[in-house]
Parts: sequence; C-alpha cells; structure tokens
Amino acid sequence: MDNLSDTLKKLKITAVDKTEDSLEGCLDCLLQALAQNNTETSEKIQASGILQLFASLLTPQSSCKAKVANIIAEVAKNEFMRIPCVDAGLISPLVQLLNSKDQEVLLQTGRALGNICYDSHSLQAQLINMGVIPTLVKLLGIHCQNAALTEMCLVAFGNLAELDAIKLQLVEAGLVECLLEIVQQKVDSDKEDDITELKTGSDLMVLLLLGDESMQKLFEGGKGSVFQRVLSWIPSNNHQLQLAGALAIANFARNDGNCIHMVDNGIVEKLMDLLDRHVEDGNVTVQHAALSALRNLAIPVINKAKMLSAGVTEAVLKFLKSEMPPVQFKLLGTLRMLIDAQAEAAEQLGKNVKLVERLVEWCEAKDHAGVMGESNRLLSALIRHSKSKDVIKTIVQSGGIKHLVTMATSEHVIMQNEALVALALIAALELGTAEKDLESAKLVQILHRLLADERSAPEIKYNSMVLICALMGSESLHKEVQDLAFLDVVSKLRSHENKSVAQQASLTEQRLTVES
Repeated sequence: MDNLSDTLKKLKITAVDKTEDSLEGCLDCLLQALAQNNTETSEKIQASGILQLFASLLTPQSSCKAKVANIIAEVAKNEFMRIPCVDAGLISPLVQLLNSKDQEVLLQTGRALGNICYDSHSLQAQLINMGVIPTLVKLLGIHCQNAALTEMCLVAFGNLAELDAIKLQLVEAGLVECLLEIVQQKVDSDKEDDITELKTGSDLMVLLLLGDESMQKLFEGGKGSVFQRVLSWIPSNNHQLQLAGALAIANFARNDGNCIHMVDNGIVEKLMDLLDRHVEDGNVTVQHAALSALRNLAIPVINKAKMLSAGVTEAVLKFLKSEMPPVQFKLLGTLRMLIDAQAEAAEQLGKNVKLVERLVEWCEAKDHAGVMGESNRLLSALIRHSKSKDVIKTIVQSGGIKHLVTMATSEHVIMQNEALVALALIAALELGTAEKDLESAKLVQILHRLLADERSAPEIKYNSMVLICALMGSESLHKEVQDLAFLDVVSKLRSHENKSVAQQASLTEQRLTVES
C-alpha cells in the first residue's frame, strides 16, 4: 500500500502535465490496488484530493478516459465515495462521454454513472434532466450485440424505472421497442448471456407496466403493437416469456375497461391453455402469474359470467392440490372474485366437497396468514352468494363453522362483517344442522363481546344484533343468550349515534323481552 501513496503523488503531477505514458502506468496501478482492496484504496484516493483532477481526464480528447471512468466506477461502489464524486464535478463530463463511439468508454462511463447514482433519487433525477434517457435508449439500439453494454443499459433503466413519472418518459423515449427487439433476438438462444438479457429485458418490460400512465399508453385500447406482442409471449415455449406475458396481462388488467376488452378478445382462453401446460410439476412462478391475471380480469361484473362459462373455475380447481402458498393464495382470490354475486356458480362450488374440505384445511394454515384469510373469505362468500341450504350443509359437514365464528373476531372489519352475514344466513336457513358447532365455537359469547366493545364498528354491532335475533330459534342457543344478560348491552345501543344501529337495538330489545 506504500507504493499507492507514491502513485497518487505521481498521478497529481502527471494529471496536470498529461504525460501520456506515465499517466497510463499510474492509472493501471490504481486499478490494481482497487482490485486488491477497494475500500482502503478508495479512502486513500479521497484523502489525496485526486478526484478533482479526474474531471480534466474525462474529456473526449483524453486517451485514458476509459481507465479513469473505470476507476470512478470502482470507487463509487463504496457509499462514502459517491458524494465526493459528485462534489468533484464528475457527473457532467461522464454524461458527455455517453456520446462516445468507443464501446469500452461507453461501458465504463455507464458503470461509473450507475454506481455514483445508485440508490439516490435526486441524483437519478439530475441525470434525467441532463437527457440521459434518450441517449441510453439510442445506445441500447446501436450496441445490442455487445452483451456487457446491453446489460449495463438494462440495469440502468431498471434503477430509473423505480420512479413512476420516469416510466412514462422511458416509454416515450422508445425503450419498449428496444426491449421487444432484444427479446426477439435472444428468445431461442441457450447462451448464458442471452438468457440473462432475455430475463432482464422482459422483467423491465413488466416493470414499465406498473405505472398507470405508461401502462395505458402501451395498451392503446387493446390495439397497441406492444400489447399484441406481449400476448404472443403467453403461448411461447420459453418459461421466462410465459411468465413475463402473464405478469404483463395482470398489469394491463388494472382497470375495468382494459379487463372487459381483453376478456372479449380471447385472453382467458390463452391463460387457461398456459395454466394447463403447468398443472403437473409446473413452474410455480408461471402458475402464480397466470392466476393473478385471471383474478384481476374477474373483477368487472360483466366479465364474471363470461369467464365462468369459459370454464375458468374448472381450470383453476386443477391447482387445489398445490402445496405452494403463493399459488393457493391466488387460486382462492380468483374463485372469490368469480362467484361475487353469481348465485349459481357459488352454489356449484359450495357443494364441491373436495374444495370445501381443502378450504377448511387452509383455514388452519397458521404460517400463511394470506392463505388463511382468503380461505375464510371464500367460505363465507360461498354462503353469502349462494344462500343455499346445500352449501351450508356441506360446510357444516366439513367442519367449517368454527372458522367462520373465529373470522367474526378478525382484526379486519371487512372480514368480521363477511363472517357475521354468513353466520346470519346459516342461522336463518339451517340452524338445526349448525346448532352444535355454533355452540362449541362459543358464538354467543363472542357476539356479547362484540356488542359490549366500544371499538366495534357500527356495521359489526348491527350485524351482531341481527344474528342474535336469528339464533333465538334454537333452544340451547336461546338459553345462552338469556344467561349472558344481553338486554343490558343492547338497551345501551338504543342511543347509538348510528341510526341503523339504534333501530336494530330497539328491535332486538323487543325480541329479547318477548322471548325471555
């Protein structure tokens, strides 16, 4: 490390004189020292004040600009060196060098800028204001045969595209066309570099679609060439493209208009074919992405019946045996979206014993809160949308009642409410069948707690009282209600600020008085 100090001293003199040969030798020494111990060498470079001299060595005329840019790229791997590089005025000359024709200069310059601005939104914004986006898009187009340069550009875009406003700028600068070109070129290659590029390029494409404006611009009312090209990825034989295609569809399916257009134009069949190819030992990420897309497409009311008649439930149910929580989670969400207000479909699924038994099993998946929550919500939805005695009987026989009662104590109001509405339907339609399970799940005690708790939302109090009235038809549950002095709690709610709660409290109080 002693000769490092000598090198730095020597470099100070030669950088000013610009004596070519000795300058090259000094820069090589620095690169060697950085390769051996980057952090320590960087500290010495900072202490020596040499960074300030680098700006003058980055001119287009300088013969050693590639090496200097390489040194800057190496020192900027250390967080403590990034601001000093900015203070030394290195950003502007580096940005100028992006216009160079020399591939090595371009590569090292890109690395240097990327490392200096890594993780800093303000510095990235500064680069964007200096016009690097169109420059980088142009480079990607010209040098797409150079793997290192392509990878550098793609990584740079990946970092910039984290910002929503920038996604649109990247799209407007023509990045998408470049990405589609890269995908086209690399899709059949089995070279390591090409596979990496294909993945980085198609992932970046999906990332651009996360911005609302950029997504809508590329959708172009479903007529966009980009949208059409992405559609062609889904039937491809390349797993990475299938994945990117399905994720892209899930991103395009973020508003009703797009969803309706895509369903009317046959996207559902393409996704079902894709799922079919991944049923046995399939690719989990592809399964997850295709199910995500179907779930989003099922949100608009008008799409539900179309998707049901296309056979989506049958396609989705093939994954019931999956042991992968992310797949289970999306499968449940898709079914729940599909049966919303679709009585016939809800009844059909609710009488499917295999499905209901699997739901009850997943309601106990303590390690996977998402799967557990979705299973509970689907159980409740089957009852709420079918209002069917047969569905209730199936759920009682499969041991689902206790989970609905537990769900009424969830920390999420929406889930509590869904549970209470389902339980009220059970009490109204099949009280005799469910009576024992409701007792052993301590439903009456839970309702008492919900009504007594000041923090319970008004709709929770309202639905709890509706449920209490429905339970009076069972002798044993009626007795539990009498033993718990519900009248005290209910009569207090007659003066509740919410009109519906106050009215329901009066009705419930009358009912309790008559029946006592």
